[in-house]
Amino acid sequence: MSDSVSVFRAPQPRVRRVPVDRPWRWLAAGWRDLLATPGYSVACGLVPVIAGWLAIGLLIGLDLPYLVLPLGAGFFFVGPFLAVGLYEISRRRESGLPIDREGVFLAWRRNPDQLALMGALLLFFHLAWMRFAQLLFALFEWRSFPSWDRFADLIWSSSHSLPFLATGTVCGAVLAALAFMIGAFSLPYLLDRGESNLFEAIATSVAAVRANAAPMLLWAALIVFLIAVGMLPGLLGLAVTVPLIGHATWHAYRDIVVFAEEPA
Repeated sequence: MSDSVSVFRAPQPRVRRVPVDRPWRWLAAGWRDLLATPGYSVACGLVPVIAGWLAIGLLIGLDLPYLVLPLGAGFFFVGPFLAVGLYEISRRRESGLPIDREGVFLAWRRNPDQLALMGALLLFFHLAWMRFAQLLFALFEWRSFPSWDRFADLIWSSSHSLPFLATGTVCGAVLAALAFMIGAFSLPYLLDRGESNLFEAIATSVAAVRANAAPMLLWAALIVFLIAVGMLPGLLGLAVTVPLIGHATWHAYRDIVVFAEEPA
């Protein structure tokens, strides 16, 4: 236990410090889970793909293309909640439990109230980001919200482009960093410890990120990269990258968060 720190005064949980290159091991373990359960994993990965198609189609249909980019960026806020089924697959594999449709797609029943509260909190971050995106357009005094056919030209060639993108990137990064600290391990914790509550989960997640700043920074960068790559081919790549990240997140949680009955 010498290389771990307590989250609460009680003996559990504790947060273990890991080397900076540990995220590569998490990805390797996540990839093994994905190969072992490709059907269930890809099925979970298709959920954000279909949801993304529907949301983009709705925004374009409502002539609100300027919200497509913030919608894509906002995926990082709600993504952890969409991966609950993936955490359950990895949990069951680790415990030697059978993996079936009911267990995967109804995983939220292990801790329904607290998982729902965490999902609502992440959704709040997403809605706050979308609202901020709307306000950002107003602050930079666009003559009108750009239509779909003029959106790219206005964003990349207008005199407002550079300060607009810089402001949005900086503010979005701050909000994303806060959401990452809160949500990095909260949902796996709530799923794993069925009697736990939201406050315990958030405190544990924040402590884990703070104690492992360097590896978690690398992990966040890898998540951004994999999600961006997954979005390029019409979001279809998310069907693979989301399961990979979801499974790897479970292994990251199990690697860093240690309980009294487990070896440190």
